[in-house]
Amino acid sequence: MTSQPVSVGVYSHQEIVREGIMSLLSRHPDKVAVVPTPTHPGDPDPDVVLYDVMALLDGDTGPLGYLVDMTASKVLAVGHDLRPDLVGTALTTGVDGFFSIGADEKELLAAVESAATGWRAGDPGENPTVGSSASAARANQLGGDLGLSEREVQVIALIARGRSNQQIAAELFVSINSVKSYIRTAYRKIGVQSRGAAVGWAIRHGFGSTD
Repeated sequence: MTSQPVSVGVYSHQEIVREGIMSLLSRHPDKVAVVPTPTHPGDPDPDVVLYDVMALLDGDTGPLGYLVDMTASKVLAVGHDLRPDLVGTALTTGVDGFFSIGADEKELLAAVESAATGWRAGDPGENPTVGSSASAARANQLGGDLGLSEREVQVIALIARGRSNQQIAAELFVSINSVKSYIRTAYRKIGVQSRGAAVGWAIRHGFGSTD
């Protein structure tokens, strides 16, 4: 880790989650310093904030938006496997990455380290500890808040990269008719009616337009 302990704030509406994560982190004072999470201008910004996505259950993204837009902290979403839509909402709001509430102590520390020191080369991949901006895991979560299936996410991502229907079919090993079906259902879910609008939506929501 870094030479100084990484300052970490934990944001959760659930006391058991908040206290549990803080307790695990507090066992490593040489690596982590648990500090208050900033809520108002003038509050000190931790190096990293761990944000429990269950705080989004009421649809209020204001506190998360404040952490993302108004602080210098790296913000990691703490995801729950039964609510991938909330992770999708957090990613759309602009968090720097995510990891599962089921992560063990070693993975938790690795997530904090990754956020504080920059994404390690080993993070991007199918199952990273932290879903950084370059990871396949992050892409699979995008659009979850709108009910996009994994296949629909793949199709939208490929459209954003300029692939034709034929190229998408070849890359995903599906038929052209299947691609058209995925496109129709995905367009309906994201509220667009054209390929150009789909590309614009994808870029605005973090899919990117290049490989």
